[in-house]
Amino acid sequence: QVHLVESGGGSVQAGGSLRLSCEVSGNTYSSYCMAWFRQTPGKEREGVAAIDSDGRTSYSDSVKGRFTISQDNARDTLYLQMNSLKPEDTAMYYCAGDPRPINIDVVVKGSRASEDFGDWGQGTQVIVSS
Repeated sequence: QVHLVESGGGSVQAGGSLRLSCEVSGNTYSSYCMAWFRQTPGKEREGVAAIDSDGRTSYSDSVKGRFTISQDNARDTLYLQMNSLKPEDTAMYYCAGDPRPINIDVVVKGSRASEDFGDWGQGTQVIVSS
């Protein structure tokens, strides 16, 4: 019964910043891996950032150095700080989680990594204009 709700999306100019939030409720697991995915019409959902239960993070090559994934101390909120945004970052962004062990390095590289996650938010739209 884990529920994930994203917020923080919007429209920004290239070079700008946004911080996405994902509120987590109903999570009683001692370990819970989480990630941010994004999807553009006509393309498969891709993982951009992930964090495991130990706090280790991983990023896709396209966002590394620009995006930062983090959690609050209570782990009831997941964040994605997005800096130096580019038009190609335009997408619907989704928060995902799963209590099962997941290789977060695979999450940000595999085209079907989203299938490893059982809990999903509804998505929040990010539009970056040039």
